[in-house]
Amino acid sequence: MEIRVDDVHGPEISELIGEHLRGMARNSPPESMHALDLEGLRRPGITFWSAWRGAELLGCGALKELDARHGEIKSMRTVARHLRKGVAAAMLRHILEEAGRRSYRRLSLETGAAVAFSPAQSLYAKFGFRPCAPFADYVEDPNSAFMTKEL
Repeated sequence: MEIRVDDVHGPEISELIGEHLRGMARNSPPESMHALDLEGLRRPGITFWSAWRGAELLGCGALKELDARHGEIKSMRTVARHLRKGVAAAMLRHILEEAGRRSYRRLSLETGAAVAFSPAQSLYAKFGFRPCAPFADYVEDPNSAFMTKEL
């Protein structure tokens, strides 16, 4: 698997982010959806990676800089046919390594609180993320689960 910085323009990426947004819409009310669209993922301060095996897209993830010591994981998604094959874990390890290179002291994330998000919450917990209060511009929301990890 090759994980590389991506400019968020290819058709495979567009399709995967579209799938990601549709999945969020199925499982979260609109006011609780915090997933970024393609344009949002191209903003300054966000680094987006895609994971590939040859010419086949496996998944993606992004890191948003909140400040010089704190980053936020965004847009973690695995292509459906590659679920439970270690793609998300590899992407999360990559993002954690990059956060370390950037000397972040903390890495946080927001995911859904519904049952559909249990696999994501379990993955993050395995990597040492723990529940936390809302951070950055987030507010308490019964449909959101906030997690953080001190680095």
